[in-house]
Amino acid sequence: FKGGDTCEYLLSSGRFLGEKVWQPHSCMMHKYKNSEAKNCLIDKHIVFIGDSRIRQLFYSFIKLINPQVKEEGNKHGNIPFEDKSASIKVDFLWYPEVNGSMRQRIKSWTEHSVAKPHIIVAGAATWSIKIHNGSNEALTQYKINITSIAPLLEKLAKSSDVYWVLQDPVYEDLLSESRKMITNEKIDAYNEAAVRILNSSSRNSKAKVKVFSVSKLIAQETIMKSADGLHLPESSRDMNAMILMNVYCNKIMKPIDGSCCQPQPPLTLIQKLAFCFFTLSIIGYLIINLIHRNNYRKSKSCTDLESGEERKPAISAPNVSTLEMLLHCFCKLGLIMTYFYLCDRANLFMKENKFYTHSSFFIPIIYILVLGVFYTENTKETKVLNREQTDEWKGWMQLVILIYHISGASTFLPVYMHIRVLVAAYLFQTGYGHFSYFWIKGDFGVYRVCQVLFRLNFLVVVLCIVMDRPYQFYYFVPLVTVWFIIIYATLAMWPQIVQKKANGNCLWHFGLLLKLTCLLTCIYFLSYSQGAFEKVFSFWPLSKCFELNGNVYEWWFRWKLDRYVVFHGMLFAFIYLALQKRQMISEGKGDPLFSNRVSNVLLFISIVSFLTYSIWAGSCKNKTECNELHPSVSVVQILAFVLIRNIPGYIRSVYSSFFAWFGKISLELFICQYHIWLAADTKGILVLIPGYPMFNVLVSTFIFVCVAHEISQITNDLAQIVVPKDNSTLLKRLLCIAGFFSGLLLFSAVQDQSRH
Repeated sequence: FKGGDTCEYLLSSGRFLGEKVWQPHSCMMHKYKNSEAKNCLIDKHIVFIGDSRIRQLFYSFIKLINPQVKEEGNKHGNIPFEDKSASIKVDFLWYPEVNGSMRQRIKSWTEHSVAKPHIIVAGAATWSIKIHNGSNEALTQYKINITSIAPLLEKLAKSSDVYWVLQDPVYEDLLSESRKMITNEKIDAYNEAAVRILNSSSRNSKAKVKVFSVSKLIAQETIMKSADGLHLPESSRDMNAMILMNVYCNKIMKPIDGSCCQPQPPLTLIQKLAFCFFTLSIIGYLIINLIHRNNYRKSKSCTDLESGEERKPAISAPNVSTLEMLLHCFCKLGLIMTYFYLCDRANLFMKENKFYTHSSFFIPIIYILVLGVFYTENTKETKVLNREQTDEWKGWMQLVILIYHISGASTFLPVYMHIRVLVAAYLFQTGYGHFSYFWIKGDFGVYRVCQVLFRLNFLVVVLCIVMDRPYQFYYFVPLVTVWFIIIYATLAMWPQIVQKKANGNCLWHFGLLLKLTCLLTCIYFLSYSQGAFEKVFSFWPLSKCFELNGNVYEWWFRWKLDRYVVFHGMLFAFIYLALQKRQMISEGKGDPLFSNRVSNVLLFISIVSFLTYSIWAGSCKNKTECNELHPSVSVVQILAFVLIRNIPGYIRSVYSSFFAWFGKISLELFICQYHIWLAADTKGILVLIPGYPMFNVLVSTFIFVCVAHEISQITNDLAQIVVPKDNSTLLKRLLCIAGFFSGLLLFSAVQDQSRH
């Protein structure tokens, strides 16, 4: 990748994704809404000057500000437009030829007493070809005229954004007799003259007339759909208007999914400190490693002077100190975070918009499912939701979610609803797994809590620092963290009811059910009281964690979407463990979970329920309405899957080691995809190898999976160091962590102050 200005790529190159989506070379286009366009262009004056093609572009541009505008008025005259609410003024000036009249108008803007337009879009040529019947003399005069105008445009470019629109090709078969002289050969000659003359006197200057040549590429694909062979179809000119809006507004509005024309964000104070920390860690590790290697080399062989033979003394491998392991982990992490930053913050690698097709989603799904079947192995134990099975479940779900994200399948509602079930299934496992642990083990110690919280949050905290993103941005981790704390608080509060205690007296089971009922009541109350929910999470410093774009609405929405499923997981774990204790289920290898009759009935009901949910999800027409029903009905498909997977003994006794491997690093995969597989904070796709989409996905996926696996190893190693089992040492570490976060909050406050 040669680097360079992404604005140049936006204005000059790109390709179609499908029939109606334009993909600029190397960067992403944002689709501007009316409100965004108004905010960008507030108090601005924009002028379109040229022929009927420029008039078309003018109308498409003002429709981005006000979609109600109708194309009416004198076609061969000036057309004004004004949006008084935002003080935006857009004018079309009818100058169909590059001549003295156009020069005089442009010259008037260069005078000091006249207010200059903020944006000037100019272009003309087809009228000159038509009026002069395509003569060579007309082309010569065009060159003379544009040569006289060029210095004026270049002078305006020092204070305004000036664009010269090259002429689009025509579809000669559709041209009327009066336009037959307008040929693509002539148009190319006029375009060549304009490109050669414009900016000829200011090649090394930053103030240049921007040549809008991308319209030619768009027209080459779409001009055959033109009504008259000369003017572009509406969809094509709308693309041109959107490109123009991106060129001017991206640097002002800084949309996440609009990487074209955006400068690289400056490093924040916290990012600079993180860079220094990782640099020192790398240097420290290299120094310690060199010292150890040097000492080991000196003592590796000692020569027996009498015999002259070499003896290898019994030297044990040097013990790795805690400091060395710590520096080793941070050294690797520093290199990985550098890759994260280069991928999604530095303008080094390309980014592209997503484009959904059914084949781009379903073909990879079928491929990985077939692949997973080839890695079938026997499980070590045959219990319901055993460790291998839950890892497998997490693995295939994560792979499906990754394909969903990279293919942009969220635009297809049935797929979206099924993916929502997969996210709910993760939370179901959170409720099931943590409840089972606390219920069976009865371990409510600080060590267990700190281990879980560290493993869940370590990567996200590092990314918040390095990538300058709020904690809530990585929404899934805050979600599972809060639910873990809720599960812990529910079971740890007085009276602590665990399996050992409940076995002695059945009344304790009712006590636990009462606790779960209280939890369900609280969830129900908060879900229908947005004000109370927001008050709870708006207190500082909680607000620092859960705010996104200045409010906690996004957190409220994410929490509400799957509010009951963790409770369902806890309740399922309670019922299952109670049945297991009373030996009411059979978990032997190859044995059905219940008697044959009961198993067959439950299996039939589960299959029908699973398919019924899929039919309902497939018939969804409105995302908002379906999201409202989702929290209550998602458990149907989750429970149906659990029963289908576990009732038949032969299915329960096997698992896919392929999916299980991915399941062990599912959290890291989910988080890492934000920046090193997808791009622009998940809005686009990272392009390491331009021009070869399939090869690019293979290479970026390989790196992405390796990085996720490495981060999982680093997290496990650091968890052993940062969260020791000794309570007094753990307390000291917790005080250090509290100090670290206090410092982080302080620096964050300083950063916010400097930004304001």
